[in-house]
Amino acid sequence: MQMKLELVPIPVADVDRAKTFYVERLGFVEDVDVQPAYDEMAPGTIKGLHLVVADIEQARADLVGRGVEVGAIEDVGGGVKYARLADPDGNTLTLQEMAWRTGDRF
Repeated sequence: MQMKLELVPIPVADVDRAKTFYVERLGFVEDVDVQPAYDEMAPGTIKGLHLVVADIEQARADLVGRGVEVGAIEDVGGGVKYARLADPDGNTLTLQEMAWRTGDRF
C-alpha cells in the first residue's frame, strides 16, 4: 500500500499573512487555495513540524536571506542536525538534516 501525506493543517490567525510566510519566505508551493472546513485548532498550536533538508547550512542561509528568523544549527550527534524556526503565529518548525538520507534516500 502506498500513502501520501497531502495536507497538514496549520492553525493561523491571519491566512493572508500565513500564505505570505509559507510561500514567499519558506518557499512552499501553493497548490490549492480554499477555506478549510475546520476551525477548532487554535493559532500557534503546531509544534515541531519537521522539514527534512539535504543541507541544513544552505537551507538555513536561504531562509535567513528571505527574512526568516532561524535558530542556530544544533548537531545532536549520529549525523542529525536541527535548526528551529516559527511562523508569525508561533507554530514551530524544525529543519532537520540526517546525514544518511541522501540521493534516493532523501
